[in-house]
Amino acid sequence: MFYDFKFKNFSVRSFNQKTIGLFLLFFVLFSSISFSQEISTSIDSTSIKIGEQIIYNIEVEVDSSDLVVFPEGQTFMPLEMIESFQIDTTKKDARFLLIKKYGLTQFDSGKYAIPRQKILIGDKAFYTDSLKVIVNAIQVDSTKQGLYDIKPIIEVEKSAGDWWKTLLLIIGLLIVVAALLYWFLWRKKPLTEEEEIALLPPYERAKLALRKLDESNYLENSEIKEYYSDLTLTIRRYLDEKVYDRALESTTDELITRLNLLKEGNQIDLSKETLGNLESIFKRADLVKFAKSAPDIELAKLDRNTIDLEIDHVKEVLPEPTEEEKLLDQEYKDNLERKKKRRKIVLTSLAAVLVLIAVFVGFGVKYGFGYVTDTILGNDSKELLEGQWVRSEYGVPPIDISTPHVLKRDNPPVPEDIKAQLETSAFVFGTFQDNFYINVSTTTFKHEGEESEKKDIDLQKVAAESLNTLEKGGITDIFVKQEEYITPNGAEGLKTFGTLNIPRLNSNGFYEGNYALLQFVSENKVVLQQILLVWKTGDTYAEKISERVINSIELKKTDQ
Repeated sequence: MFYDFKFKNFSVRSFNQKTIGLFLLFFVLFSSISFSQEISTSIDSTSIKIGEQIIYNIEVEVDSSDLVVFPEGQTFMPLEMIESFQIDTTKKDARFLLIKKYGLTQFDSGKYAIPRQKILIGDKAFYTDSLKVIVNAIQVDSTKQGLYDIKPIIEVEKSAGDWWKTLLLIIGLLIVVAALLYWFLWRKKPLTEEEEIALLPPYERAKLALRKLDESNYLENSEIKEYYSDLTLTIRRYLDEKVYDRALESTTDELITRLNLLKEGNQIDLSKETLGNLESIFKRADLVKFAKSAPDIELAKLDRNTIDLEIDHVKEVLPEPTEEEKLLDQEYKDNLERKKKRRKIVLTSLAAVLVLIAVFVGFGVKYGFGYVTDTILGNDSKELLEGQWVRSEYGVPPIDISTPHVLKRDNPPVPEDIKAQLETSAFVFGTFQDNFYINVSTTTFKHEGEESEKKDIDLQKVAAESLNTLEKGGITDIFVKQEEYITPNGAEGLKTFGTLNIPRLNSNGFYEGNYALLQFVSENKVVLQQILLVWKTGDTYAEKISERVINSIELKKTDQ
């Protein structure tokens, strides 16, 4: 565990009073001289009313090449920063005067101190003086202003947001798609004339074709070629369906030869007169279509009547279909119906998939494709981030922190040789192999004799020892960055952060992760407080969790 270290690294260094006094005197004088030359602070008023704004000024005189970083965020607690103004730059001889202003306020009456502010000039840190502010309550003349009881709590319905608009849009889209599918696929449409004709038996279809030929104006318009084309097509189509399945593409000689073979093979009992009539009409039609012959109109009408009679003769000599043929015909119809149904199902499924893709793309464009995918498939880190968070205190003095779940106590084993010198308590959530891991620990050193001070613990050495402990646990390639860190309530500490490689379970591989180690030392006791967070690289939800946890850290003082 990251809090397993040796006590010998944190020995108390005693100084005699004279040495300490000289050191402090030198430090104060040096700091005052440097500070007076570089930085000055002021406020426009030392006494304000509740909620009234005061202007806090920081003036820094620097060279043109110096980089200056002013305080950002809520570093003025217990006062609240409500506005940060732009930096005003003025040239003063060969140097620059930078003026940074902040708008501060407080909503409770009392006496407050604006804490020292940290300013970075180049690679050096400077601190301003603390300033006192009095916040006065607003006096109310009860003789002119009546006093009223506090109004009771009124329950207000939680706003539903506009998710229902999105839901209505999806429902509307589904209704439109369903209506289109029903109208074009599943609805029983009225049959067209061609479809009704196609459903008729071949004999009735042939008779209907002859009646339509009578209703045409081919003969009145002397369109003999068209007349004979439709006439021979009618008998050929009938023969193709009932006698010979290649009648439509066969020439006249081929068709007549085939019909004679069928007659000789006793497959169909056609008379010689029928075969002769058919051959005569087919050849006359060929002359009309290919030799531009023009037979008499009355002969054309006679050929029409002959074809009508021959269709009857062919029907009479056709054998009755056997039960097996009827079953095959019914099976064919059933297969055809099943194919149609399958086609409808495929098209409906395809439409549903397209709708889902459209909805996914729409939500992806609005909310992000990763977020939509994680919402549909589920993501552990996302559920942690959007779940019910818990704010609690851990250890003594307490570390006040917000976490996705309550941390469980997991005190590390302490070697017997140093057990009497320190006391450690730890609280954890998850493991290094999980998407997110957090460990909060407090270590109290039980020194004897002279009371230890904050400087007795070197946080950089503690951080190095903690990282060494991680490496002993199998973690490799730890990249280290360090910076000072101040909590929202003004506690100062050290932040060590970077990347590392975490071993996979039951595997020789590693996955890359990020870590942040925050360490603080109490002012009144030799107490080390540490917060370690580890999460997988590339997990945006885990990164947001770590940021939220770090920004929630507050260190509370215990009563003396």
